[in-house]
Amino acid sequence: MLAKIKFFILLILTIALTQSCSQKKKNVILFLVDDFGYHDLSSKGSNLYETPNIDKLVAQGIDFSNAYVSHPRCLPSRYGIQTSKFPGRSGIPGQAEVGVNMKNDITLGEAFQGNGYETFFAGKWHLGKVEKYWPQHRGYDINIAGGSAGAPKSYFWPYNKGTWVEDNGLKSNNKHKGHGYILGLEEGEKGEYLTDRLTDETIKFINKKHDKPFFAMLAHYGVHTPLEAKKELVEKYENKLKSMSFEGPEIIIKDGETKQHQDVAVYAAMIESVDESLGRLISALKKKGLYENTIIVFTSDHGGLSNRGVGNKRVLATSNLPLRAGKGHIYEGGIKVPFIIGGAITSKSHTSSQVTCNVDIRPTLIELCGLKQPKDDIDGISIAPYIYEDETIDRTLMWHSPRARGTSTGDDFCTVIREGDYKLFDFYKRGEVELYDLSKDPYESNNIAAENKELASKLKGKIDNWRTKYNTVK
Repeated sequence: MLAKIKFFILLILTIALTQSCSQKKKNVILFLVDDFGYHDLSSKGSNLYETPNIDKLVAQGIDFSNAYVSHPRCLPSRYGIQTSKFPGRSGIPGQAEVGVNMKNDITLGEAFQGNGYETFFAGKWHLGKVEKYWPQHRGYDINIAGGSAGAPKSYFWPYNKGTWVEDNGLKSNNKHKGHGYILGLEEGEKGEYLTDRLTDETIKFINKKHDKPFFAMLAHYGVHTPLEAKKELVEKYENKLKSMSFEGPEIIIKDGETKQHQDVAVYAAMIESVDESLGRLISALKKKGLYENTIIVFTSDHGGLSNRGVGNKRVLATSNLPLRAGKGHIYEGGIKVPFIIGGAITSKSHTSSQVTCNVDIRPTLIELCGLKQPKDDIDGISIAPYIYEDETIDRTLMWHSPRARGTSTGDDFCTVIREGDYKLFDFYKRGEVELYDLSKDPYESNNIAAENKELASKLKGKIDNWRTKYNTVK
């Protein structure tokens, strides 16, 4: 009799423990890379770049083949990630101080913090110059290096000075001003590399005692300019390039000037450092016993730097071909990015064709973690129901570019809508439209507006209504 009682007690305890584990809230790591193009992965066809850790996440997770950003530049795209709103509807980019502009929005960090999570941010924030709107005041318990800066003056310590690093034999670009001072990393060691340092800080957070589930966002400054990498990795890719050959000219005149080859050794080295960072984080999670309960998201803020204005001599980092154009452009090369979800939610790996945008990140992660959604007016939707299923949902996406940089990246003023497979460009300052059927023409080479006037007019009308509704700046 006593043995039976012990058995039933043990059974009850086992069931309770199982239920407790199954109901345990998931941790989340959002791994964001800067200026990283859709084809900057070896698993996406690059013959130069080596990304074994990211490729492994692709192979074991959910790989979204139709993932977009909300804008093809750093600041507006990050606004979309944090607020789940299309930046154009809020006048971003624009003249207003963006931190003040978003003061009434609910950030990604605040959404998790409001659900009882411990929150952490490291890296590039780039959302305004006013400190009271930086991560530590916008939903992140810990902020490492996140402020107004859009780029470091040097990737080697001291990051804010741009000095000669004798140990690496590289001279940092001390003419590069960056966009602000990187705070909190004043102490360091000579030769220390920024990508590694931010990874170290994130691993320290992972390894600390956690009384609550956590949300951590590692937003690397890499692989944004200045192009600087560790000497041994640069030499590795310089040697690799010696055995490679490329067809056609390096630069063609299209969408400004477009780089056609992935042939920059230092950029390849920067990519390897970012890939190594992801591998180190996953190893830390596994060592801590957290991997099976942690959702990992890998993505970029926009496409790679492949275009410049005609006659501009700025260094171009990569090629996004066969996608058209790159950073700054709303063609696919500027807005289509890798987006992979792995870790705790993965039961089978596959590629999803669901059209999604980085404004969907917040509602998707909140639902995947079984948390309460904030009650605010957003453009993002949760794609959680479509992660494992072949079923997809139709999306209408909007982009607005009222701050064209023709000299810098060769792009023009425009508003763009994607509805179904159709994508319409309204180049409103020159009174021209372009229409593409992405199902037949994913590389946007055949403008079909002239022979589809009714469809073009319908989509143009939706653009006009959207701009009127939100009083967007032209």
